[in-house]
Amino acid sequence: MPEVPPPKRHPYDQWSPDARALDLVGDQWTLLIVRDLASGPRRFVELQRVLPGISTEQLRSRLNRMVADGMLTRKRYREVPPRVDYELTERARDLMPVLAELARWGYHWSWSAPRSSERVDLGAIFRLAPGLVHPNGRTGEVELRVTDGHRDGGQATYTVTVGCDRVEIVERAGDRPAARISGDSAAWVRAFAPDPDPAGLAIDGDRSLAESLIGALALRDEHAAAPAGRRVA
Repeated sequence: MPEVPPPKRHPYDQWSPDARALDLVGDQWTLLIVRDLASGPRRFVELQRVLPGISTEQLRSRLNRMVADGMLTRKRYREVPPRVDYELTERARDLMPVLAELARWGYHWSWSAPRSSERVDLGAIFRLAPGLVHPNGRTGEVELRVTDGHRDGGQATYTVTVGCDRVEIVERAGDRPAARISGDSAAWVRAFAPDPDPAGLAIDGDRSLAESLIGALALRDEHAAAPAGRRVA
């Protein structure tokens, strides 16, 4: 049994496993911080960039609490200016299937085209890969490229590695990618829309592996089977 973190400042005060879990991850931003560290360590300013809407004080408070709860490690480097990286612990990585189920619920019950107030960062969906994607006998590296900076804050490359028993993501080019999927922001948005249409994405290499990955990230099969009443206008 892992070490039990101390109670948070405002605990639910219920002796049940769900209440104990929400004591740790029920605060606003906590699960999204876990999601955005799924692709590797980040600095404070990098987390601010991928989490629009969070204030400096909110982010600092959440990170300090998550370190105290054993969900993050904080590593300081002897650099000028000072550099501090935050990284998920095993306790936090175990939340990726939970985030995947939350995303699945969101796809089914609250998904729509991007709202005018929402920033579109395709990486936020890509980073769900460790929870949403299952190997199903297919293994290999797949590069995901966003080729324009209109919505995503700049060109970006991600690599999803599908192993025999786990899926990992990093935010860089792959070492030996079996497939590459590329498209501009608009093409990626269409691929993840309520009626997914990946036709605007270019695929090089192992098409079967690439299409399987896109389908898993977009829950394409489940979209097709979902009752119309589940979708948000």
